[in-house]
Amino acid sequence: MFGIVRPCTHRLSEGLRTEWMAHLCGLCLALRADHGQFARIVTNYDGLIASVLTEAQTGAMPAGRRTAGPCPLRAMRTAPVAMGEGARLAAAVSLVLASAKVRDHVADRDGLLARRPVAAAARRVAAGWDRAGARTGAALGFDTALLVDAVDRQTGIETLAGPGTPLLTVTEPTETATAAAFAHTAVLAGKPRNAAPLAEAGRLFGRLAHLLDAVEDGEADAASGAWNPLTVTGTPLTEARRLCDDALHGVRLALREVEFADAALVHVLLAHELRRSVDRAFGTSSCSHQGLQVPDGSYGPAPGNPYGPTPGNPYGPTPGNPYGPTPGGPAAPPPPRPPRDRRGLIAGCLVWVGLACTCQMCCGSFEDPWSRERREAPCQSCGDCCEACNCCGQCGEGCCCCGDSCGCDC
Repeated sequence: MFGIVRPCTHRLSEGLRTEWMAHLCGLCLALRADHGQFARIVTNYDGLIASVLTEAQTGAMPAGRRTAGPCPLRAMRTAPVAMGEGARLAAAVSLVLASAKVRDHVADRDGLLARRPVAAAARRVAAGWDRAGARTGAALGFDTALLVDAVDRQTGIETLAGPGTPLLTVTEPTETATAAAFAHTAVLAGKPRNAAPLAEAGRLFGRLAHLLDAVEDGEADAASGAWNPLTVTGTPLTEARRLCDDALHGVRLALREVEFADAALVHVLLAHELRRSVDRAFGTSSCSHQGLQVPDGSYGPAPGNPYGPTPGNPYGPTPGNPYGPTPGGPAAPPPPRPPRDRRGLIAGCLVWVGLACTCQMCCGSFEDPWSRERREAPCQSCGDCCEACNCCGQCGEGCCCCGDSCGCDC
């Protein structure tokens, strides 16, 4: 799995987590259906955004979901998964993205790819993914040659780049490729007016993807002598961060111009999670209550507790201990837990492997592989009290937005 938008599942509400997993699993199954089991290894977090954008413009419909069978990566549970043109477009984009990543590693002679026989085999696999993506793209009216051409131009640009070369010259091919993919979701959704703002959002998303990859690989590239745009062009991290912040703001402005039927998941991924991706790459943090903007334009703590009890709330906690002793009577026992069917040793071990390989045991909550009881993962560093806030569609209902001054209209 690769990609810059990697949401920690415990930050998502139950509904958004189900939607996100539906698109992720839908992408994986679309790759299997069109290109075979091996193609599923190119499943990535950024490619599924094409599926999310397509559905966000049309709205979720029963015909766009199907129930998939048990999968080890879902703890052997069934789940609704996305299907249709959005998932297939995401599959085509993912294949070309993976091809570009393999070629980049071959060019940098990373690890085993420094050996000629392995590099030759990797290039053949990448070429096969290009052809497979082209077939799926053609069936959807999307010319993946735009993406392949961008990958090819990237190599030439990197060869000519040097000290003083504008960093945006190096990121241009990636921007062009992602702009085309984002814009085509408007075509699939039947919303041609959305194509221009989505192309702008995609262009800036591509810029972020390229820059964050360069920042995250900076130390490793310096140690191995691999090509890195920041090092080659002499761009300091402060300038890279400025370009990233400008791109983040531009993505939000572009998305305001898009006509969505349901923008909740798009907002979380491309507004909040994209911001966290930048913070993660630069080792900073920007989401906290002390950064909320107050009416005078300054930044300070939000007045009051947005999560405090509402006076007169009929659904508030019951005073006292409901399981404590009642006057003149014995203590009331807690209600018994509902019985659960335990898994056998081998089945539980298989589920444990799936949970461990997908990091579900490290973050959020998961079902115990043997007892099936809900467990809380030890990951508590993914966010603070406002991380789980779903401010989409809740304006005027006491919603909490994070410290980047995100308003309900962003």
